[in-house]
Amino acid sequence: MQPREYLGDFEQLIVLAIVRLKEQAYGMRIRQEIEQRAGREVSIGAVYETLSRLEKKGFLLSQESARDQERKGRARRFYKVTGTGAEALNNSMAALRAMRPGLKPVEGTA
Repeated sequence: MQPREYLGDFEQLIVLAIVRLKEQAYGMRIRQEIEQRAGREVSIGAVYETLSRLEKKGFLLSQESARDQERKGRARRFYKVTGTGAEALNNSMAALRAMRPGLKPVEGTA
């Protein structure tokens, strides 16, 4: 039996943003989605670094768009979640759900 793959919290946000954005999942839109929905300010560099890491792990696939005049000849890289990536996200979310029952809101002890 292979060990389960899990995602860190920021990786989960990235993958969830890609799932939400569907065909419009490219770096800047992913960043905006996280900032709008999670209220978490993130740098575009952190987004691209995480996208690259997730793609190397086989959790994402990317494809470059055609270059166009509107973007001054630059292409966008669009991302989608692989089956392995979806499984890792589901494992991570299930682990969090399993830890929650019976807990009250956590307060600091310091």
